[in-house]
Amino acid sequence: MRFLVDTQLPSRLGRLFVDEGHDAIHVSELPNGNRSTDAEVAAAADAEDRVLVSKDRDFRDSHLLRRHPRRLLAIVTGNISNTDLLELIEHNLDQIVSALEESGFVELGAGSLVVHDESLKD
Repeated sequence: MRFLVDTQLPSRLGRLFVDEGHDAIHVSELPNGNRSTDAEVAAAADAEDRVLVSKDRDFRDSHLLRRHPRRLLAIVTGNISNTDLLELIEHNLDQIVSALEESGFVELGAGSLVVHDESLKD
């Protein structure tokens, strides 16, 4: 699976995805780096068929209203350490990937994985 990790998340998250056999980049690798606008980030994710991984609620709203970005993994843990975040994602990665193969919108919380009922087959 291909991921684009948003700017407020650690670049180590991208390395975790790569270490687990996925293709991942961080927003800092885009042409405008961490100064990329939300529109540029969403467009980059869609253009490369990447799942945008973000804590930014604006992306959640944009996805629900306009399906832009097309695929989103929303991190809804509140404030946790980067170490705890990485452990949470690593522990749930197989379920996350399975969910994202069927749905364009998945939310990962500290104690939950919510798969929204929206097929990617439209």
